[in-house]
Amino acid sequence: TTHQELQTDGTEILSCTVKALKDGHVVAVPTDTIYGLACLAQNSEAVQKIYNLKERNGVKPLAICVGEIQEIYKYCKVKVKGELLDDLLPGPVTLVFERSEALNTNLNPFTSLVGVRIPDHAFMRRLCQMCGEPLALTSANISSQTSTVEVQEFQELWPKLAVVVDGGPIGDQSRLGSTVIDLSVLGKYRIIRPGCALASTLDLLERKFGLSEDPGEE
Repeated sequence: TTHQELQTDGTEILSCTVKALKDGHVVAVPTDTIYGLACLAQNSEAVQKIYNLKERNGVKPLAICVGEIQEIYKYCKVKVKGELLDDLLPGPVTLVFERSEALNTNLNPFTSLVGVRIPDHAFMRRLCQMCGEPLALTSANISSQTSTVEVQEFQELWPKLAVVVDGGPIGDQSRLGSTVIDLSVLGKYRIIRPGCALASTLDLLERKFGLSEDPGEE
């Protein structure tokens, strides 16, 4: 593949990235937290490429990324008020729900749940909207290595990517990644990863929406 390093302004970059995704490739993209690797979630071969790139044993799940809140209802069984989604998204959170039948069964086949993101990032929102289908998203690093906030930090992956979109440095405060919350049980929430927006997220879940913490299986 030809590695292209691109700045995030301009429709040319968007269309180039969309084409790479539609052709079944993996691309690197900036988000509102850390750099990510993305491919079409419904394309099983592309999903396998991401697992291989990450040198994952296929057990750590990929999230999906969509452009609009209403798309979440297509791929997930949502058990919270729509207002809760409106308050948290777009934002630096990954919300975990039960997956619906519409989602590719080869994406995280080992779990009935799926994490969903709408990054508060104009390029990513536009990219998802232009693709018109969900992206599978994971951090741009090899598993167990540090998450990355600028493209130079995952240089070893560049040769394996069709496009590397350079959105500039994102900032160290977001290196923790998105806050991951399981909302698959009615009336409950469970913290899967504290991430960079925990306090504000919990405040909203508990005070505004009255959810209580489900300690889960420790």
